[in-house]
Amino acid sequence: MLSTFLNFKSLEFILRIAVFMTFLGHGMFAIGGNANWLIYLQTVGFSIETSKSLIVLIGILDVIVALIILLKPHKYIVLWAFVWAFSTAAVRPLAGESIWAFVERGSNWAVPLVLFFLLKIKSEKKLKI
Repeated sequence: MLSTFLNFKSLEFILRIAVFMTFLGHGMFAIGGNANWLIYLQTVGFSIETSKSLIVLIGILDVIVALIILLKPHKYIVLWAFVWAFSTAAVRPLAGESIWAFVERGSNWAVPLVLFFLLKIKSEKKLKI
């Protein structure tokens, strides 16, 4: 039982670090106004002017999500991380990039999805870990 507990805690910690790093890194690029990402917002209907403002707000939100997941993850914030990461990966082919741009980012959305299910199991079983 102790071995299972330690493995569960280790897995959760590794996943939390991975999501934190992904969202912190992307957040900092977005706060810097990464011009290469503006096309993705334009692809879903935002003007260039609105995109320039939104990218910074998105970056701030990404950093907040990163910190929450690192410090005290909530399964629904982790679920948001999955939805957001999947959406941002999926928009790339819609913006004219190769399908491989989506495939390459699989771990960006798969890791939060695994963490979500892990936290869901933890809450359902009322595990104190």
